[in-house]
Amino acid sequence: MNTLKGKITSIKTNQSLSLVTIQIEELFFNTIVIETPDTATYLKIGEPITILFKETEVIIGKGSEHHISIQNKVMGTIIKIEKGELLCKLIINTKIGEIIAILTLDASNHLQLEVNEKIIVMIKTTEIMLSQ
Repeated sequence: MNTLKGKITSIKTNQSLSLVTIQIEELFFNTIVIETPDTATYLKIGEPITILFKETEVIIGKGSEHHISIQNKVMGTIIKIEKGELLCKLIINTKIGEIIAILTLDASNHLQLEVNEKIIVMIKTTEIMLSQ
């Protein structure tokens, strides 16, 4: 599980859902939670928070940037590649900490990923969890 520390900078609520923006250094990540500031005491602007997301929820991009709907993006450098029979594990150094990604070996081979290569790490808003 990837874990990064930040602070809540914005909360937009509609019924029982909240779109929460978390600042991690100079980057901003968004997540949707099925809570509101009225039902969860940790949902406060300025509150320190940990974001968590599975290694299998990390999307890797390479080459020129394309217009996509994923907002949670950070540049990184691959520092280690572990290839198995079906899956490939990447350890990526970013300015906000190490992130681990697991993707299929076919996808890794298709992208021709290499150690020390610069890539874009992306995480869907709906795949980020929060923890105090």
